[in-house]
Parts: sequence; structure tokens; C-alpha cells
Amino acid sequence: MGCVSIVVAQHERQVLGIIPSAFTVNNLVGETCGKEIKVATMYERLLTMMELSDAFIALPGGFGTLEELFQVIS
Repeated sequence: MGCVSIVVAQHERQVLGIIPSAFTVNNLVGETCGKEIKVATMYERLLTMMELSDAFIALPGGFGTLEELFQVIS
């Protein structure tokens, strides 16, 4: 996700990161480009993404990625 957001920002497009506050401890997310919104839970992250997004892409990931993708589809 980091590489995609950097390229998008380099092409002067909007980048929005929605991050659970637990991930900001010990800098687990790395450097953020664009706007960042911190939320309390993963569920709140998904709701915020669905509210603010026009489209979704899924990059290779694990079960959490599949879970979020299926929640968006349903």
C-alpha cells in the first residue's frame, strides 16, 4: 500500500490513509503521504473507508484483506 500511495501522491492525486490508532504505536505504519485519519477500531476504519471512497482495490494480503474485501462487496 505504501508504494501505491507514494506513486499516487507523486502524480498529484489525493491519498487518504485511514489507520486504527493501535497501529500508530511504535510507528507500525511508517511514513504517511497525504491525509491521515485515525480511528479507534478496524471496523470503524472499514466504515470510514466505505463512506469516503469512490472505489476499492485489494492488494495481495492475508485473511484480514479478504475479510475487508468481502465486507465491502456485501
